[in-house]
Amino acid sequence: MTEPSGLSSRRDGGYAGLATVIRESGLLRRRYGYYWTKLALVPIVTAATVAAFVLIGDSWWQLITAAVFAFVFTQIAFLGHDAAHRQIFRSGRWNDWTSLLVGDLFVGMSYGWWQHKHTRHHANPNQEGVDPDLDLPVVAFTPDRAAAARSDLVRWLIGHQGWFFFPILLLEGLSLHASSVRRVVTRGHLQRRPVEIAFLTVRIVGYLTLVFLVLSPGIAAAFLAVQLGLFGFYMGMSFAPNHKGMPLVPHDMKLDFLRRQVLMSRNIRGNRTLDFLMGGLNYQIEHHLFPSMPRPHLRRAAPMIRAYCEAQKVPYTETGLLSSYAIVTRHINSVGLGDRDPFSCPLLELRQISSTTE
Repeated sequence: MTEPSGLSSRRDGGYAGLATVIRESGLLRRRYGYYWTKLALVPIVTAATVAAFVLIGDSWWQLITAAVFAFVFTQIAFLGHDAAHRQIFRSGRWNDWTSLLVGDLFVGMSYGWWQHKHTRHHANPNQEGVDPDLDLPVVAFTPDRAAAARSDLVRWLIGHQGWFFFPILLLEGLSLHASSVRRVVTRGHLQRRPVEIAFLTVRIVGYLTLVFLVLSPGIAAAFLAVQLGLFGFYMGMSFAPNHKGMPLVPHDMKLDFLRRQVLMSRNIRGNRTLDFLMGGLNYQIEHHLFPSMPRPHLRRAAPMIRAYCEAQKVPYTETGLLSSYAIVTRHINSVGLGDRDPFSCPLLELRQISSTTE
């Protein structure tokens, strides 16, 4: 592999050296044309989908429209994710309002809730007791959570939870909306709470009103089940391969930033179609190292970062999409079956790295 320009002179620079390489490459510059096009398409595509929904009327064909809504809302959610990470504008205020508009008003997900949860995940991916993505109510991602099961039925379910994980994602859409509403109406710090309440009310109440005005109750219920189910499934299938099945980090372990982000993340190999379908989340290593890097630059940054990690002897994990889902299934099942240390070798390596970097 040809070494990226400037890489060899910064082999020993750790994250600072990598950041210099990336900054000098221009991959952190804004892509206003790309994002303004996407932002302009949000109301246009949404309006076209709503118009099609109204024109089709009270028909079981609306289940296809429900699938289209699920796809459109997920793609808009990816755009809100980019804005929340400051990928679109230099101004934090502009990014915040973009996230509020596309997240709360178009998708029905609270930006404040997402920011509170996702920021903690980025700070400590896969670290027990710290990463909120490991603390889910229906799936045990850590041995301690699995060991807490009391009844035989619950233990059996946890022991086979890998096979239930993907069907459970069909409920994720409903869970995301419920968590958003709960966050904005309960106590706790939340910037622009009145704005979020107003946007979520317009989105959720307005959407449900439209559905039940156009469709009879039975078809409306089926429509919502399909739309929410596929929305949650699409979101979950995009986020699940990125960290699940990578080494779990004990609460007391300390790692430098480069290793903390690279060793706990997994890239998904694919073409530009996969980049689009996954909203750039298939470049999870690059995203975790440089959260504000615009999505179109992640593909270009990947070979540079891979080469840098190889020079630093930091394992860089990349796999195919289907392989990643198989890894997730095996990992969740191994935890559920009582494996106290399902990643003993990687964890041993991490402990050695931790002791040498302190």
